[in-house]
Amino acid sequence: MNEDYLIPANSKRSRLIFGLFTIFDLIMFGFGLAITLFLLMVVPLSSTFITIVVLAPALVTGFLVMPVPNYHNVLTFLQEVFHFYTERRQFEWEGWCIRRGTDKR
Repeated sequence: MNEDYLIPANSKRSRLIFGLFTIFDLIMFGFGLAITLFLLMVVPLSSTFITIVVLAPALVTGFLVMPVPNYHNVLTFLQEVFHFYTERRQFEWEGWCIRRGTDKR
């Protein structure tokens, strides 16, 4: 076989817990669940608004660790979008005339 080898397409998934989550994802989701459970025990759920506020930590962290195609999860996607719009982008000119030593405009 000419000493060639193929890397399986799912080799990164084997390093994830349940094939989906990193340690950070599970810790973040665990904190969201813990805060929600604590609020459910302490806060009286007298209205729909208060119920939504109490459930918000678990819902938000669950949304952030939800897997999406082409990215690890929603949190990773949002980080990539933030870096794309906030980091400085500088493009160096390498047109066809740079090889001739002149830059005609």
